[in-house]
Amino acid sequence: MVRLWGRSGARSARRPSGVRTGDAPDRVRGVPAGGLPREGQRQGRFPGVRATVRGRSVAGQVFVLQVVIVLLLVVAAVVALVLQVRHDTTEEARNRSVAVAESFANAPGTREALDGPDPTAVLQPRAEAAREATGVDFIVVMNTDGIRYTHPKTDRIGKKFVGNLEPALAGRVVTEQITGTIGPLVQAVVPVRDPDGKVVGLVSAGITTATVGGTADRQLPLVLTAAAVALALATAGTALVSRRLLRQTHGLGPDEMTRMYEHHDAVLHAVREGVIIVGTEGRLLLANDEAHRLLDLPANAEGHRVLHLGLAPDTAELLDSGRMATDEVHLVKDRLLAVNQRPTTLRGRPSGSVATLRDSTELRALSGRAEEARERLNMLYDAGVGIGTSLDVTRTAEELAELAVPRFADFATVDLFEAVLGGGQPEGVTRLRRTACGGIRKDAPLYPVGEEIRFVDSSPQARALKDGQAVIEPRLEEASGWRAQDLERSAQVVDFGIHSLVAVPLRAGTLVLGVVSFWRSRKAEPFDADEVALAEELVARAAVSIDNARRYTREHSMAVTLQRSLLPRSLPEQNALDIAYRYLPAQAGVGGDWFDVLPLSGARVALVVGDVVGHGLHAAATMGRLRTAVHNFSALDLPPDELLALLDELVARIDQDETAEEADTAPVTGATCLYAVYDPVSQRCTIARAGHPPPALIQPDGSVGFPDVPAGPPLGLGGLPFETAELELAEDSRLVLYTDGLVEDRARDIDEGLELLRAALARAGRSPEETCQAVLEARQPGRASDDIALIVARTRALGAELVAEWEVPSDPAAVGQVRSAVTRTLRAWGLQELSFTTELILSELVTNAIRYGGEPIRVRMLRDRSLICEVFDSSSTSPHLRYATMTDEGGRGLFLVAQLADRWGTRYLPAGKVIWAEQPLP
Repeated sequence: MVRLWGRSGARSARRPSGVRTGDAPDRVRGVPAGGLPREGQRQGRFPGVRATVRGRSVAGQVFVLQVVIVLLLVVAAVVALVLQVRHDTTEEARNRSVAVAESFANAPGTREALDGPDPTAVLQPRAEAAREATGVDFIVVMNTDGIRYTHPKTDRIGKKFVGNLEPALAGRVVTEQITGTIGPLVQAVVPVRDPDGKVVGLVSAGITTATVGGTADRQLPLVLTAAAVALALATAGTALVSRRLLRQTHGLGPDEMTRMYEHHDAVLHAVREGVIIVGTEGRLLLANDEAHRLLDLPANAEGHRVLHLGLAPDTAELLDSGRMATDEVHLVKDRLLAVNQRPTTLRGRPSGSVATLRDSTELRALSGRAEEARERLNMLYDAGVGIGTSLDVTRTAEELAELAVPRFADFATVDLFEAVLGGGQPEGVTRLRRTACGGIRKDAPLYPVGEEIRFVDSSPQARALKDGQAVIEPRLEEASGWRAQDLERSAQVVDFGIHSLVAVPLRAGTLVLGVVSFWRSRKAEPFDADEVALAEELVARAAVSIDNARRYTREHSMAVTLQRSLLPRSLPEQNALDIAYRYLPAQAGVGGDWFDVLPLSGARVALVVGDVVGHGLHAAATMGRLRTAVHNFSALDLPPDELLALLDELVARIDQDETAEEADTAPVTGATCLYAVYDPVSQRCTIARAGHPPPALIQPDGSVGFPDVPAGPPLGLGGLPFETAELELAEDSRLVLYTDGLVEDRARDIDEGLELLRAALARAGRSPEETCQAVLEARQPGRASDDIALIVARTRALGAELVAEWEVPSDPAAVGQVRSAVTRTLRAWGLQELSFTTELILSELVTNAIRYGGEPIRVRMLRDRSLICEVFDSSSTSPHLRYATMTDEGGRGLFLVAQLADRWGTRYLPAGKVIWAEQPLP
């Protein structure tokens, strides 16, 4: 029995299946000190089991208590079962021994054998047979003295029986529990009576308790196993219930839950917001002290429906509906309550709603002032962003007026000094001009825009200009100094409803640019001190932008003046080309694009187009220097490639002259140029370009092409030669020269621009003016980001009837022949008046060629806008004009030519030189 009990106890001590040590964090890991457990800290399949087993939480204590109770019940059941088995075993042994003893005592022949001579011989076999048949351990027959006649062990026959025989001798059945040689047993002693009832012998039957209780002992392990299984199931169920309780109590112990409840209750009633919890059917479950105060709830309001608490209908309806609400404003008596409500049915929580109440009466007053301050900050921010978007003084003043109305004032006027509008500085007391005016109405009786104003000394504007401080007139109808400005207009202003004024000077540092006036009509209150400070800040920011615009206007005016002085104001008169041009400045202002038309000797005309990258004074000044240099170089009658080489050397020299101390200057990088010379006699055009876009050529039939002109490097790089291209142009061809601003910008590359130019030229009219107009109209709308210079030149030819040319032998006698031919030609041209001077000029030039030059010698005479005489020889030596002394025999020929001709000069050719002279036609 002890062994079996030990086994059952060992089984009951095992852990339930599926529960492992370490499956859940302990109390410290599961529930942080002073707080609730976090879901992310739970690990394993049974979170919180370790804390539950330790019993620190409510769930743990409940779990331990339930396990102990189940264990005690199982132990009690097992103990009761063991005791019951022992009792039943004893009773069974007693009943069996009594029954066997009485049966044997009353069996036939037992009494007779006792009276026989040898009872042992008769009864011993019968007793053994009965013992084996009944399963008892012994059957002993004895006489009344207790001497044994039978016994399972024959050596004990004849010996005295051990036991209490007195009751049996008295005729009663005796049973007793003793421990014999075979172990604990129960024996019964039954008397054997004769027919007269006298006890003649005794029969004792006995059986050990082990024999009787063997079956019960075999059933006990099954009972204990069932008890262990029941204990395991009860423990697992208790663990599941405790786990749910652990999740619901967040692993808190009783003290912690009590402390938490006390803290929550203290916080709930200490907060400055009302908290209301409404359950199902709209019943009030909880309301803190602030909610009682804000809603004026009765003391026993909990448990009643919110519709029956005497609340305002809209507030009661909101609380009863349980719908979601965010900052809904409800009027409760004299309070404005902001109500936020959320249903609690979300995420599986109990049905109902939770509402918070906040008294927003004072908050709205504070928020109104905060909103006003925020609006002022926004206005100042908008002033920094919206004022000064353009570098135009007038537009900047208009932006100030537009910003101030109606956000700050009902009307705003900006008056600037005349000099400021032109980019200068006001000197002394000068008149102001109303530059901008804005208002909520257009019919205000204020001075109109463009009006010249001279404020009287007593006016707020004059005082603001004098003192440099803002001046406020809270009540214009009482301001005599302001009314003195214009009595009639002042009365009209007051009658119009304008009642308050703030005049703020426009100051940029120490410079006063004008005055800004803010007028109020709709709002009854006058301007206050805070608004005056805002006006000063607003005007101060605008003054910076206006001063920047003034400075830009001044710089721009200077640059424009410089540029206009450097660009050609009119084209020179010539007959070789019919020319039209356009010049469009860039959006950024003055640039460095330029062009020119230069008449050359021999009725030729030079076309030049250039571009200096950049804008402003430096670009315009550089452009002027380059244009002047081209003028000077063209006077030398240089070929285009040689002229560009000299121009390249000049630009490099300009870059070298820029010193490092002059931070506002920069090298002339990106300067380009195209130089073309057209000869109407040969109808040839020689072109060279330095980094410039190629020219376009429109043939007389309207076809458009871009001649292949070698592209040289931009000016200033040096070290590389320039190449020329010679084009033969039919009469009425159009040569188009332009700068890169026409064909290239940020939105497209030069190839796309050239195709657009080709398409525009293909559909242009035949005249140069129509061609220019078509090209500009084909451009996308909007101002260009770079300057555009465009020249369209339609070619003309100098007819053969206007050209006379002779070969002259190297013989002084040929001079006379030349004079005769010249006279005949001039007579044919109707220029007889020029015969003498022309004969004299050609005589001197031909004589010099024969004497100092080399063959061949040719004479050519052209009739164009002037009479042109040219003498060609193969020598490269150039004659020099000088004064001859009285003793000199020669040296006066060129002097005579210079006196008789309007212009003269030398033009070098690859195979010699040409000395030419021009005379004006009569």
